[in-house]
Amino acid sequence: MEPELAFPLDIPPRGRLQALHGQLRAAIMDGRLHAGQPLPSTRALAQALGVSRNTVVAAYERLLSEGYLGVRQGAGYTVAGVVPARREATPVASGGDRRLAPRWREASAPGPMSAAPVRLDLRVGVPDLSRFPFETWRRLSAQALRGLSRAPALYDAPEGRRVLREAIAGHVSFARAVSCRAEDIVVTNGAQQAFDLLARILVTPGRSVLAMEDPGYPSLRAAFEAAGAVVVPVPVDAEGLMVDRLPPETRIIYVTPSHQYPLGMAMSPGRRQALLAFARTHGAVVIEDDYDGEFRYGGRALDALQTLDRDGVVFYVGTFSKSLFPALRLGYVVAPPWACPALAKARRFSDWHGDVLAQDTLARFIAEGHLARHVRKMRRLYEERRQALLDGLARHAAGRALPLAAEAGLHLSARLIDPLEAASVVRACAAQGMRIEALADAAISQPAPNGVMFGLGALSATRMDEAARVLGRVLDAAMDQRAGAGR
Repeated sequence: MEPELAFPLDIPPRGRLQALHGQLRAAIMDGRLHAGQPLPSTRALAQALGVSRNTVVAAYERLLSEGYLGVRQGAGYTVAGVVPARREATPVASGGDRRLAPRWREASAPGPMSAAPVRLDLRVGVPDLSRFPFETWRRLSAQALRGLSRAPALYDAPEGRRVLREAIAGHVSFARAVSCRAEDIVVTNGAQQAFDLLARILVTPGRSVLAMEDPGYPSLRAAFEAAGAVVVPVPVDAEGLMVDRLPPETRIIYVTPSHQYPLGMAMSPGRRQALLAFARTHGAVVIEDDYDGEFRYGGRALDALQTLDRDGVVFYVGTFSKSLFPALRLGYVVAPPWACPALAKARRFSDWHGDVLAQDTLARFIAEGHLARHVRKMRRLYEERRQALLDGLARHAAGRALPLAAEAGLHLSARLIDPLEAASVVRACAAQGMRIEALADAAISQPAPNGVMFGLGALSATRMDEAARVLGRVLDAAMDQRAGAGR
């Protein structure tokens, strides 16, 4: 007979009532039977256990009288809202549990507690979702779902749906002058999976040297370190990555040339050519993260490295998390032809493929021109917010927070003058309900840059002056405190 419960009940020949009552009570207390869950009928459970129905009725009634069960009309006996007993957590040893690989032991430590409710949210990388055309997305998703019902997909191609790859090829050709075919594209679950897959196919553990901007994107660094790469920080200046500081043994180079993360400058044309020449001479590859490249506010966008590449050394990584919404979890890699089969195979071994409904919906969204229209609308909106923030900083934090030159992106960075210290300023702002981030969070080597980042996606232009005013008060208080301490 099929079991009536998802766990076994051990009913001995003697003391059946006590055993059934005790085991059901224990299952309720430890959460195996959860609140509101209906229990099997007394007749069905009695037959499954080979006991009399009176035994089951008596066990149920005792649990009912003790408050562990309730009776619901039409559902019979159900589990009451008893809070399960919590298992005692094993204390984590200092430095993490040694059963974890060394780099993951620190993940056992609890995360930081928020200082206060967030009133002014200037987190980096958060787009404004209030302007997204969700009704259009819903309509296109329904169309895509109807299409799947007529030709349902079981397992799909690991490189992504053909219709989406064709749409992406057309989009990046129009928006960024990236010349590619659908065959050159592998669809990913956002940029982070793209970095993880690239690390899998490019890194020989303990030997492959990855050179990356310092400060630079921490999540890329984490993916390549986890794969065993030797990460070498390379400084940046006003023209971007300092190519002449690249070690000759470098085999992988990561850059954000459109809008350097986190400082904001664009890589100059001369540096772009020098970087490609280095890769060609040293047998290296370049990972071009087109971070925020679609949101450019001044002048003509510079050619992507992929556009300039004539030797098949550039992997161009893009994502729709900023231009659409992060929960979509769709990105892509435009890869050289020699790497596409390996990249697709790595995707297959990772999670096979992504959500086909989301891919088909996005393909329609791009093909009908909604993506281009949405990006144009949001570019104007973010530019307005950026200017409002710059004006506010000039009014309330002049001479103490110096904005860094940037013509693109969803965030703005500013350098703090000495003796102001960025980590303390971030904490003080958090206590005032304003969330900003320190540039040092993205630094690899020391000394870290002393400055902060302001996201443009989650706060309206009308509130940017308020945010700048809060920052100004925090900076004034910090300066006064330092002056008082020096007396």
